[in-house]
Amino acid sequence: MTSHSIAALVLAAGTSSRMGRDKALLDYHGRSFLENIVQSVRIAGLDPIMVVLGYHAEEIRCSVQLPGVQMVLNPDYQLGQTTSLQAGLRQLLSTDAGAVLLCLVDHPLISPEVIRQLCRLYLDSGAPLVIPTYRRRRGHPVLIARALFDDLLRLRPDQGARSLLQKHYPAARWLEVEDRGVIVDVDTPESYEALKAG
Repeated sequence: MTSHSIAALVLAAGTSSRMGRDKALLDYHGRSFLENIVQSVRIAGLDPIMVVLGYHAEEIRCSVQLPGVQMVLNPDYQLGQTTSLQAGLRQLLSTDAGAVLLCLVDHPLISPEVIRQLCRLYLDSGAPLVIPTYRRRRGHPVLIARALFDDLLRLRPDQGARSLLQKHYPAARWLEVEDRGVIVDVDTPESYEALKAG
């Protein structure tokens, strides 16, 4: 399945303060977290693919092999993740993307199959929001319809996107998957060691 009306947006602009080094460049099975995520969305057929960088942007850009991926620089990354989401969405406004798959760089285990399932559910339902769950735990990535872009772009830097998205939960579609990768969040040295050991 190709999903040309669905873009992918990977947020990789943060300071990785809890990890102590750039999460985007952490190695998993011979590739960086960022490369793993981009490969999954590419296999799933999403286009365009955008990566938002901020902290250590040049080091990350020079350390990864991401042909065909559009890099977006967020100069306001220190103001929080909302500004990175908005930087990416502003770039997507000039495309025909009807929705965006929002990926976080500290969730490196997202699979092409789960992405395809999320896209299929969105295309079949037209829901404003499609969210994966594993054993009833909410996970990532989240698929957001273009109808929500303007509201997201109006958020203040101190307002998290989740607060806005929660308002749309009644109309959201929830996809229960058997893939634990949707809830694997790697943002501390301990969680990274657990990932490698697992």
